[in-house]
Amino acid sequence: MATLQHRQRACWDGVRNYQARNFLRSMQPGELFFFYHSSCPRPGIVGIGRIVSGAYPDPSALEPQSPYFDAKAGAERNPWVAVDVEFVEAFGDVIELMRLRSTPDLAQLPLLKKGNRLSVMPVSAGEWAAVLALR
Repeated sequence: MATLQHRQRACWDGVRNYQARNFLRSMQPGELFFFYHSSCPRPGIVGIGRIVSGAYPDPSALEPQSPYFDAKAGAERNPWVAVDVEFVEAFGDVIELMRLRSTPDLAQLPLLKKGNRLSVMPVSAGEWAAVLALR
């Protein structure tokens, strides 16, 4: 997904893990989510976004020039989905992964489980509140 800027909407595409796809498919317009940056010097939660559309077939799976192209997908059978999202809030600073790990109320957060780095994961109401308290 492209970087989402203030007051901007974007397509959240490129999810190519079936479990993450199923989580994305279950998200409904109006639901909030945390932006988590990975593969960077300071991995962590950087802000909040909102889902603004239901799931629809991911067009990037059909685009040969896309890094998310799937040669097995087709117009009639595309297993991948995308949703449209919008910017809600950027945090003043990154809530770093190490800080998340050291927060007892986040001990069950799927992101912190070994081998669990899906791009889409559920967050309980208690975990949501615990993350917001770290801002």
